[in-house]
Parts: sequence; C-alpha cells; structure tokens
Amino acid sequence: MSRFEVQVETSISTAHNLRSYRGGCEGLHGHNYKVLVTLGSEGLDSDGLVYDFKDLKVVLRELLKPFDHAYMNEVPPFTELNPSAENFARYIGDELLERMGPGPARVVEVRVFETDSYCAIYRPLAG
Repeated sequence: MSRFEVQVETSISTAHNLRSYRGGCEGLHGHNYKVLVTLGSEGLDSDGLVYDFKDLKVVLRELLKPFDHAYMNEVPPFTELNPSAENFARYIGDELLERMGPGPARVVEVRVFETDSYCAIYRPLAG
C-alpha cells in the first residue's frame, strides 16, 4: 500500500473496432478517451516528490501521441492485440513504468474512460 499518491489526467481522441465482438463495437467507432493515471510510493524522492507532475504529463503525452487522432488498430501493439479499454489501460500502465525511469514511484492504477459513465481500470500486481 502506498503512503503517497499523485494523479494526472489527460485525454485523446482515437478510433478503433473490437475484433471478434458481436455488437456495435465490432464496427469502426471513436472515443474521446480520458486517461487517469495514479502513481504511488512509500517514500519520496530527494525533492520530496512521488514523481514530478510535469514530467509525468510529458511521459504520458508521448506514450499516447501515436494513438491521438489515429486508428488504434493500426498502432502497435493493437495491430495484434484487441484494442479494448482494458487492454489499453494495461498497455498504458506497463509502458509508463518502463518509461518513468528510476525512483520510488510505481503505477498504482490506470483508468481509461470511454465515456463519462464507463471506464476500464488496470492495477498492476505488486511483485
């Protein structure tokens, strides 16, 4: 359990279609995704931070840039992986951890909102 947490929110617009899905989402459609990332740590870095908000926003925007105003099914890893909100949340969480660099922060949770009412949540397992 984290003693400290920080959150950053951003948004992108992208289109996708779900493979092997029977229903409306099988066809091409788009979302204005809201992405909410929570980082946590037991302690703080030498500046007294979990992770600098500005730096997190930069890392997150760079990670999401290939998907913004694009067809998600044509952007790796979703050329093979089904581009569900759940898979997108996991991709964001796993990629963030790799890109953040050393420090006390870890990804606690990623929420990907397809609408104001629906979101997928990914919480990496502690290990």
